[in-house]
Amino acid sequence: MTEKIKVLYIDDEDNNLNSFKASLRKDFVVHTAINAEAGLEMVKLEEYQVVIADQRMPEITGVEFFEKLIAINPNPIRILLTGYSDIKSVIDAINKGEVYRFIDKPWNIEQIKNAIYNAGEIYFTRKELKDKNDKLKKVHTEMNQFVYSLSHELRGPLMSISGISKLAKLENQNPEVLEYFTMIDHATDKLDDFIYKMLDFYRSTKIENKIVAIDFNKVLSQQYAAYQEKWDLEDVAVDFNVNQTFDFYTDDSKLRVILNNLFGNAFNFQKKDNPFKKIRIAVEVTEDNAIIEVFDNGIGIDEKLQKEVFNLFQRATQQNVGSGIGLYMVKESVELMQGKITLQSKMGEGTHVRVELPNLQQIPASPITV
Repeated sequence: MTEKIKVLYIDDEDNNLNSFKASLRKDFVVHTAINAEAGLEMVKLEEYQVVIADQRMPEITGVEFFEKLIAINPNPIRILLTGYSDIKSVIDAINKGEVYRFIDKPWNIEQIKNAIYNAGEIYFTRKELKDKNDKLKKVHTEMNQFVYSLSHELRGPLMSISGISKLAKLENQNPEVLEYFTMIDHATDKLDDFIYKMLDFYRSTKIENKIVAIDFNKVLSQQYAAYQEKWDLEDVAVDFNVNQTFDFYTDDSKLRVILNNLFGNAFNFQKKDNPFKKIRIAVEVTEDNAIIEVFDNGIGIDEKLQKEVFNLFQRATQQNVGSGIGLYMVKESVELMQGKITLQSKMGEGTHVRVELPNLQQIPASPITV
């Protein structure tokens, strides 16, 4: 702490004010006020780190003064001087005046110094924390603006490119030209998927968990309908197996981020020449948690990479598939819901991902009728 602590001392006796200032002026910037009214006016004009007041003053008590001070500026750390051991005054000082320290009169100079130094440290620590929080809010606002731009300024033109490409394919049957337009479609779809994932992840993580009741059969049915629109699943055998006899509560949006990315990975990393592609999602709900398991018989993940696939932009294969953020998003969402995730995989045989989510309901679980 390099700057001197600025202290305001309020007392109705000149001798006390003069003695206080003479004793402490070398260590602190000391201002004094002869009554509460003058002290409050000074607080309006300057920022003090520490304000000290005598409890017994003619027109107002120290506690009442601190109440008015808080209404004007709650930031200064407050110290109360008292020559009386009135328990009611002590309680009022804590509850109403939010006093940091009590010091008995007549006060000891070293005791006063230590109290002021400690109070000043608290003040500057709080100020530093507030400044950092303000900067964080500014960054958060800027991030919101960036996400808005990402959604509207980038996806808009991207969809235009995709639409024009698809229209051009209908009007031009030249195989070589069609191949180029197909390449454009694949590139725009991949970029749009990346943007969608980033937006989806941002929306799900920037707010606290919104806990709702989850019906896994309903959720998986809804998600599968979306998967059918997004991917060609005709040559993939998809199986859902849900065993839910208990109410289960968790964050719906984060749960869907997990399911979407796990299913997307299971689909995207299938073996192209495999005529028996399979994806299975199994859910087991107990009173305490839900176990979600996703199995596929795709290309698998090299054992050397299995510990790294949950890192941001880490791909499990050199194939130009995926964005490298899917499993990272899954892991972050799982941890935000206080869950666990594990992965097992064999090259050429497939991958098994297991997610365990706690039941976040606030009331005792009860069986549901099925």
